[in-house]
Amino acid sequence: KAVLPMIQKPLSTFMPEGGFYLWIRTPIPDPEFARELYARYNVSVLPGSYLARSSHGINPGHHHIRLALVAPLDDCVEAAQRLSAFSRKL
Repeated sequence: KAVLPMIQKPLSTFMPEGGFYLWIRTPIPDPEFARELYARYNVSVLPGSYLARSSHGINPGHHHIRLALVAPLDDCVEAAQRLSAFSRKL
């Protein structure tokens, strides 16, 4: 609940019914987004296309990242702030 409002404005995501991660839509290809986010803001996320298999030429994880919220709350909030700042510059 603490990080969702920071991420929803520049990106598209929703509160999962269960779990400890957010599935976030990206405006650029997910591997590029993840690589640049790490290089510029030192935040590590997993490209969604790495988590799904292509079927009939479509990968459901394309243009998504997975943000795992497993660190302490303060660290998750800081990561969300960095993710938001990065996304606003795209």
